[in-house]
Amino acid sequence: MELKDIQNLIKFVAKSGASEVKLEMEDVKITIRTGEGGKAETTYIQQIPAMPAATPPAVTPAAPVEAAPAATPAAEAASAEDDSKYVTIKSPMIGTFYRKPSPDKPVFCEVGDTVAVGDTLCIIEAMKLFNEIESEVSGKIVKVLVDDSSPVEYDQPLYLIDPS
Repeated sequence: MELKDIQNLIKFVAKSGASEVKLEMEDVKITIRTGEGGKAETTYIQQIPAMPAATPPAVTPAAPVEAAPAATPAAEAASAEDDSKYVTIKSPMIGTFYRKPSPDKPVFCEVGDTVAVGDTLCIIEAMKLFNEIESEVSGKIVKVLVDDSSPVEYDQPLYLIDPS
């Protein structure tokens, strides 16, 4: 089953008003539940046939790889310590991150701006729905962690805010 088929199925279930639909095929299980406002929650499980235990996986020797220069442990600890005093605003969903309400408008917030609880920080587009992400804390924007028009994952850090 292809991604486009799954997306069409989600749209169909959301429009139909059904509260839950389960679809099981040979290698795929899909459960779609609709909640308040017709939003659909999807669980997608693709089962992969298990390999026989008698056949060990083939191991090929890896070519030597040069180690990339890493930051010193002291520098890593200092940056982690600096970030610990900030509140991290994370993405509540998978989608595309936008800093502006539209291409011709200014960004919602810049580094150094002061925000209050409930101020819109960005928009995340998921399946053609634009969701405003609001600040959970009052404070000053310290860092924007994602580039405009970039894909984001669930729980991915978006902003660092200094609440003091």
